Amino acid sequence: MPTGQAALASSVGYAVSSSYSPELNPDELVNADLKRSLPHTHRARNQTELASETRRFFHRRQRQPHIVRGYFGGRHVRYVIDEWTP
Repeated sequence: MPTGQAALASSVGYAVSSSYSPELNPDELVNADLKRSLPHTHRARNQTELASETRRFFHRRQRQPHIVRGYFGGRHVRYVIDEWTP
């Protein structure tokens, strides 16, 4: 029976990527979308207004699944769907 890292590698799949690759992370696409949308709406004057605008953005996105799917449609983030699909 394998021990140590060999046992871990045989039981858990892992992928090696660079230490920081924001272009490969769908979360970064969401953050960029949020940042693009906030300045065009009401500019928050304090933390409470910013939190409110952020919640409003995410509530809007919940009703726009085609946009959310788009975060995962790019060639560079497709690996997320490919690895997640059972």
